[in-house]
Amino acid sequence: MTVPDEGEVVTYETRGKVALITLNRPDYRNAQNSVMTYALDAAFDRAVQDADVSVIVLAGNGKHFSAGHDIGTPGRDHHVHYENKAVMWWDHVDRPGGDQRYAREMEVYLGMCRRWRELPKPTIAMVQGACIAGGLMLAWVCDMIVASDDAFFSDPVVRMGIPGVEYFAHPWVLGPRAAKEILFTGDRFSAQRAYEWGMVNRVVPRDDLEAETFAIAERIAAMPQFGLALTKKAVNQCEDQMGMRNGMDSVFGLHHFAHAHNAEVGADSLGGMNAKSMKDKAK
Repeated sequence: MTVPDEGEVVTYETRGKVALITLNRPDYRNAQNSVMTYALDAAFDRAVQDADVSVIVLAGNGKHFSAGHDIGTPGRDHHVHYENKAVMWWDHVDRPGGDQRYAREMEVYLGMCRRWRELPKPTIAMVQGACIAGGLMLAWVCDMIVASDDAFFSDPVVRMGIPGVEYFAHPWVLGPRAAKEILFTGDRFSAQRAYEWGMVNRVVPRDDLEAETFAIAERIAAMPQFGLALTKKAVNQCEDQMGMRNGMDSVFGLHHFAHAHNAEVGADSLGGMNAKSMKDKAK
């Protein structure tokens, strides 16, 4: 199966000491296929290696930040080989069953998100519109989230019989009760609700989103670069001491048990759901 050439699925620019990295599949609500994942990784690496960049802003082109993992566009490329960057494991291509799913998702989902969380430069997610499932993962790996007042969030994958997305940060970024609510119901929650739960740093009018985000980024960029790197590492280490890394490892196993169960009792590992049916059931 041939994957269509969509051009630059991630764009990169700098504005002073701030790098702006933008997801660029607006026709598909910035659904994340593997070509986007590796382009995003390359853009992050470019920003890290540029000594003149102190802060990274992650954005989504178009109406929405990201509708999550690509499970149904013409550019879906789960069958394509890419050189592993996040984990030391064999390639998923030509591996059977759960071996294939585990190898691929450990690399492009959990592994990549952990890699990006550890970038030594502060990252800010600039979120508008939909931020769903895999979109949450991209926002959560960032150090801060600035959301427009029209942004909405959800992790609806329990509808597939799967206990949340692969980067299972829910209890830490939302708190246990809010995490259970959004997972048990699959419902969308607003930027304001996300702010009340402590997941989002700022909620601003849609027209002011870029200006407000860059104002914060520029304030941070004025701080010493090495001091920022050490401070970020300090907070991340404390978060891991609160159990986040070990918790994610254990839930990743449950995630793949759910995939295997779906494949054993039903038509596929996604519990018979697809992009359209997931969208139709969203509230």
